[in-house]
Amino acid sequence: MASIKLVLRNDKVGKDGEAPLYLRLIKDRKTKFISLGVRLVPNEWDEDKQRVKKNHSNSARINALLAQKVAEAEGQVADLERKKSQPSAKKLKEAIKGKDATNFFEYSYARCEKQKTTLSPATYRNYTKYLSKFEKFMGTSEVYFEDINVTTLKDFANHCSKTLSNNNTTIHYSLTILSIMFKDAQREDIIPTSLYPFDKFRVKKEKSSRNYLNKEQLVALEALEVSQLGKAQICKDMFLFAVYAGGLRFGDVIELQWKHFLAADNRISKVIRKTGRQHSFKMGSVAIEILDKYKTKNSQPEDFIFPIMEQSDLYFKDNFFRSKETERHNALTNFHLNNFGKTLKLPFSLSFHLSRHTFATRALNNGMRIEHVSKLMDHSGIGITQVYAKIINEELDKAVDQYLG
Repeated sequence: MASIKLVLRNDKVGKDGEAPLYLRLIKDRKTKFISLGVRLVPNEWDEDKQRVKKNHSNSARINALLAQKVAEAEGQVADLERKKSQPSAKKLKEAIKGKDATNFFEYSYARCEKQKTTLSPATYRNYTKYLSKFEKFMGTSEVYFEDINVTTLKDFANHCSKTLSNNNTTIHYSLTILSIMFKDAQREDIIPTSLYPFDKFRVKKEKSSRNYLNKEQLVALEALEVSQLGKAQICKDMFLFAVYAGGLRFGDVIELQWKHFLAADNRISKVIRKTGRQHSFKMGSVAIEILDKYKTKNSQPEDFIFPIMEQSDLYFKDNFFRSKETERHNALTNFHLNNFGKTLKLPFSLSFHLSRHTFATRALNNGMRIEHVSKLMDHSGIGITQVYAKIINEELDKAVDQYLG
């Protein structure tokens, strides 16, 4: 006769002080554990009464869920033992989980590997990073799609917020990656469409703010003296170049080669990494002056204009190497920029992407048509650029209230 019991695995307590709750099945002295997708602090669990204590905010809801799980498991075991006199512990576990039960992590990691060549390196890394984050929270890789319910998602979100200090946007993306795996499994008919707890629980992204340098802050940054040791000056020059050269993204700036600079026309022409489109635009005098600082008589067409990276044949041959190098140097650049911002006492953290916002708002403030700004920024549609026009209008409204109110 098989025995079924709820067990809090105190040997698997995480950094947040919570332990996973399992359904323990014992048959012929062989033990199998089935994850329930519930995590509790040890003092929230009553082992004798097999119940969550009232000191847990959702004790009633979780206890109802556990009672249902235990009843279903006992029913499955009873049915199988009637049909087969000596079913093994493994067979009993399969009966409880269901014959077609699919392990969530096995499926999800396999999906990532299968699509590794079609996903961008950054997307692949994000998928695996967020899956690993969820796996650590669950405390086991033995988790099935059926184990992940609304309670699991709420507890995971709470863990991300209180233990990991994630903001709502990060929590939103953490859940989004999980939901993508569910949707793909449904498209492959691996799980039913009814199995989708994300319809009942969502975390909204925080409203993003598009910070940028105003005229005075930009002038202050230009005048700021930085260390000539290391790469601080290069980071500053790349930021200012992007501000005065169409708001180029970081990945495009660091891989600019001299062959992309058409000196006769003062023009940059290259394929943009994000969109894959050929992009060509004329630069103003400030951007040209910055480039001139790095031009030498030994400069070769294949050389990077900004010497922040070592020349490597792998860079354009291996997308994962390219992505990793970009990420690494982006972190270095933002480290220096953040320090510049602190020195200037900016009211926000200075990062490279703000050069793009700064270009857009400057161009619009100076009267450039929004269609031209959109073209220079290589936006797919003018609707994206209109976000910056809205910022300009909001700043104008504030000015009216301040000076004419």
